[in-house]
Amino acid sequence: MAKNKSKVNDLVVRFANVNGTGSASANYLFAKAVFRMGIPVSPKNIFPSNIQGLPTWYEVRISEKGYLGRRDGIDVMVSVNPQSFAKDIASVSSGGYFLYDSTKRLHSDLIRDDIHFIGIPLMEICIREYTDPRQRLLFKNIIYVGALSELLKIEFSVLEELIREQFSGKEKLIAPNLNALQLGIQYVKEHFPEQINFRLERRNLVGDAILMDGNTAAGLGAVYAGATVASWYPITPSTSLIEAFEDYCKQFRIDKETGKKNYAIVQAEDELAAIGMAIGANWNGARSFTATSGPGLSLMNEFLGIAYFSEIPVVLVDVQRAGPSTGMPTRTQQSDILNAAYCGHGDTKNILLFPSTPAECFEMVADAFDLSDSLQSPVLVMSDLDLGMNDHMSAPLKWNSDRKYKLGKVMTEKELDALPKYGRYLDVDDDGIPYRTIPGTHPTKGAYVTRGSSHDEYAAYTEDSPTYVRIVNRLLKKFDTAKKMVPKPEIIKSPQETKLGFLYFGTSAYASQEAKDFLAEHNIFVNAIRIKAFPFSKEVEAFIERHETIFVIEQNRDAQMRTLLINELDVNPKKLIKVLNYDGMPITANFIAKEISVDLKAHLYLSKESVSL
Repeated sequence: MAKNKSKVNDLVVRFANVNGTGSASANYLFAKAVFRMGIPVSPKNIFPSNIQGLPTWYEVRISEKGYLGRRDGIDVMVSVNPQSFAKDIASVSSGGYFLYDSTKRLHSDLIRDDIHFIGIPLMEICIREYTDPRQRLLFKNIIYVGALSELLKIEFSVLEELIREQFSGKEKLIAPNLNALQLGIQYVKEHFPEQINFRLERRNLVGDAILMDGNTAAGLGAVYAGATVASWYPITPSTSLIEAFEDYCKQFRIDKETGKKNYAIVQAEDELAAIGMAIGANWNGARSFTATSGPGLSLMNEFLGIAYFSEIPVVLVDVQRAGPSTGMPTRTQQSDILNAAYCGHGDTKNILLFPSTPAECFEMVADAFDLSDSLQSPVLVMSDLDLGMNDHMSAPLKWNSDRKYKLGKVMTEKELDALPKYGRYLDVDDDGIPYRTIPGTHPTKGAYVTRGSSHDEYAAYTEDSPTYVRIVNRLLKKFDTAKKMVPKPEIIKSPQETKLGFLYFGTSAYASQEAKDFLAEHNIFVNAIRIKAFPFSKEVEAFIERHETIFVIEQNRDAQMRTLLINELDVNPKKLIKVLNYDGMPITANFIAKEISVDLKAHLYLSKESVSL
């Protein structure tokens, strides 16, 4: 017998569709409707990297408590793809609901007696109502949204408002879509008049939050940062970031008087060329950047090493995906950490930023340009597929109109005139950062040869060992200076004294915060730190020193952040406990709590009230 568990504003709804059938907009309509009712929501698009016709899923976490990480267990499955019926039915939690297209009879082998089945003949309805094959395909999606809205009690006025907004300027499409919604609603009213055990009720819990994906926010951040050049090579999941940058440039980078573009977007022949163009544009005085993912980052290593050693600013946004090699291009991971931190030949260290929300994608991309110019070094913004391509509930994007770009130590013509001799790599301020020039600043002074080979303080080629050591040691001093300039970590203290700590970064924050609350309910208290940047500031080092055991939560197999902490801070490895998820799906609080509870039992930290999961 199916259990009757009741939930209000606390459930996971998953849609199972076929790639290329136009279901994405219908599923997003559902997520936006929940959001418009003032209920926190977190959608995830799970799609194949292969051709049209394969299974795709869209998962929506609805949480009145504001938990936005992915959650284990499906409460309501809406499946219109017979290919995935068996998998979809198996994923429904006991007591949950399976809503499916019952035009064809469901095979008896698929029936579970611990869940509820809601059959709606979606294709049969579409064949009756529509003659055009394309309309039948598209409106089937809207019909199941209508049926689901009636089952969960979503306000129809909200759906109507969203439909009218979506088709503004295409008014003839509004009525057919509203009619399709009503077809689903009426079928449920006539055939399933009893209420299901899950429902949605209007709340006022989202405030001024927005729904936005990280790639769009990052693209806009680059515009606000003053970027005028983007060179790139298409790769999932970073392509939409450059597309967003281009869309915003068309709005904000067109000269009003002449109509000419004040920007350049170049699709290069490969990733190495893309990063080379970005470095060249920055060397010439433009703010330029590129975006890629793991395989592209690997190809960019050589030029990133040149930028590090010749000290040319460049910004790279790495939207990480599951590796190694081609891996799973449409699944998420945090698996480029070590490659990004040390990419380049020989002893190379790069600045990394770790955003967790779309708002931070916007802010950190903008900050990356200031940091890169100020430090004359590559800065890599470490996003991931989950953050980059999925919509997240985020604080609004904000920009201080009084903000000035930080160009760092760039010499003017007047300053060059006052110098008896210009030394490109001289450290006159004892902070590791030299003074640079932009080509054409002065007719006779300030020119130098930019090279990736060993050079002295005046940019002259040398293989003199003491000179080489001076140069690379100065780069270390600059890296130390960067510790005071990068974003500081976020520290969340437990209400009770504890020697246990959580350390996490990026999109692991959502599940980590929920797991922390869950453990506190079971009398296990932890302090938490969210790392926002590498190099690690003194606050990170102090946090680690204050705690006996720290669980390092990350989404890769090899504990790359833990390795970086051990390598850079000389931490005792036994102090840092791995909590690793690397299946390509966003990490969950349930997974974290289970992993930690097992370890705590082994370390005798667990109280008599054991964790029940």
